[in-house]
Amino acid sequence: MSAPLRCAVLDDFQRAATTLADWSPVTGRGVEVVTYDDHLDDEDELAARLAGFDIVVTLRERVPFPASLLERLPRLRLLVASGMRNSVIDHAAARSAGVTVCGTASSSTPPVELTWALLLGLARGLVTENTALREGGPWQQTVGADLHGRTLGLLGLGKTGSRVARIGLAFGMRVTAWSANLTKERADAEGAVLAPSKEALLADSDFVSVHLALGDRTRGLIGAAELELMRPTAYLVNTSRAAIVDQDALLDALRAGRIAGAGLDVFDTEPLPPDHPLRTAPRLLATPHLGYVTRANYATYYGEAVEDVLAFLDGSPVRVLGGA
Repeated sequence: MSAPLRCAVLDDFQRAATTLADWSPVTGRGVEVVTYDDHLDDEDELAARLAGFDIVVTLRERVPFPASLLERLPRLRLLVASGMRNSVIDHAAARSAGVTVCGTASSSTPPVELTWALLLGLARGLVTENTALREGGPWQQTVGADLHGRTLGLLGLGKTGSRVARIGLAFGMRVTAWSANLTKERADAEGAVLAPSKEALLADSDFVSVHLALGDRTRGLIGAAELELMRPTAYLVNTSRAAIVDQDALLDALRAGRIAGAGLDVFDTEPLPPDHPLRTAPRLLATPHLGYVTRANYATYYGEAVEDVLAFLDGSPVRVLGGA
């Protein structure tokens, strides 16, 4: 008699997987579902944890699945990742190991909303003022930065960037945009001005927001030289991918006051270690990668993960990812 199938759900920090989706169709097929609310960085520890599982559900690109890990998981047959793009899974190695990789739908609305939460929080000094109010500190410590009439520079004008642009226009901002492949026609369609170069956009903007996919051309796109181009009154927001902005260079710029502030939702190491210098950096408003963390998005992720598992059990996988 064969052993029952087992499914691991990783990085379920809020224990949302089993509260925002119904897994009973899966457990009703005899599959044991185990959720983990911690994060493992060490590959040896991760291999040991997952060795007894046939199915793994992973959240976004938080846990890499390189060939070295996949070859240590001979029992694994299905890997489900939220979203329909995942650069940290070795898709070729997964195919060689006989592992099917499936994705789920993902909404760009939550990251748009968090982008504006960070931008507005920075512009109006909300953390400083709220902390002072709650702790009996001085009344009114900051002078807010205006949005109306100011320039919002967008690095990337895709699905997320274009939505950010429309909100900027609603605030009465002038919106400029740049990416390596962006055309004037595309920028015009979103009400944005095509910047002649990345450098021109950085020098011209009061607020810069990053909305690019991570790749060879965008890794380290914003470094010390680029930050030097920004105005000392300008703010940088990154809710896209951490590696697009050089973290050390940004720390230096914040400490030296070369820019007015930064809003981050993504980091080179996640979760951010307790002693990481970004935790105490001045002029920084940061959130623990909450861009996609909403009830509706999680219900989609985990609801479609259930569908992926059921379709796989039926021999007809859906939303199969093949990699580049």
